[in-house]
Amino acid sequence: MKVKILATSLLTLTILSCNQGEKTERQKEVSAEKKTEQTQVVNHVMTKEQQAALTPDAVVQDFIEGNKRFHSGVKTVRDHSEQIRKAVPGQFPKAVVLSCLDSRVPVEDVFDQGLGDIFVGRVAGNFVNEDLLGSMEFACKVAGAKLILVMGHQHCGAVKGAIDDVKLGNITAMLAKIKPAVQMSQDFAGEKTSKNDEFVEHVSENNVKYAMQQIREKSPILKEMENKGEIKIVGAFYRLTDGTLEFVK
Repeated sequence: MKVKILATSLLTLTILSCNQGEKTERQKEVSAEKKTEQTQVVNHVMTKEQQAALTPDAVVQDFIEGNKRFHSGVKTVRDHSEQIRKAVPGQFPKAVVLSCLDSRVPVEDVFDQGLGDIFVGRVAGNFVNEDLLGSMEFACKVAGAKLILVMGHQHCGAVKGAIDDVKLGNITAMLAKIKPAVQMSQDFAGEKTSKNDEFVEHVSENNVKYAMQQIREKSPILKEMENKGEIKIVGAFYRLTDGTLEFVK
């Protein structure tokens, strides 16, 4: 009787062990499938034909989807060695992004873009000057980019400096280019200091709007392209706290 009970117990344990093993293997398979779904391997670069087929709205949508991947942790794996080789003959980016100098704002990563996908112009406070306007004209009129995106961000040190009227070397002249946004924000109902995060955000958004206005006013080339629907000029605000993006109207 004892032998029979022991044999039965061993058989039960064997069956349970097999079932557990099958579950574990299946769990691994499901996990691998999910990982495969989330990991996209990219080794191509934008071609002239692909760029020409894009519309400004399509690029905006591509940026929205790319930012969702970025802040949700779904990364795009790229073969940089292959992309470098393919990019040698020429570049055909889909957009130009004007961003702040801030090291916490990795532009290509924020939109999940790769080598040859976008032009990036950076300056503390993401303001517009003659050099950046010329760069944008090259990007759009000469190189064929379909979108200009001006991106401000949360907790911008340059905006805080402009609010505080900081005076220091060449920083003084630089911050003067952000001061118009501070003036635009005097209707803010609250403490108007750099210690108030809500006010800093308000000024940052107005700074994006002012930069967009300057692009249209100071570049007849880009204004004409926008009027013809060849490009779009849009603004966005990036949140350091969670990696999300909001469009500024």
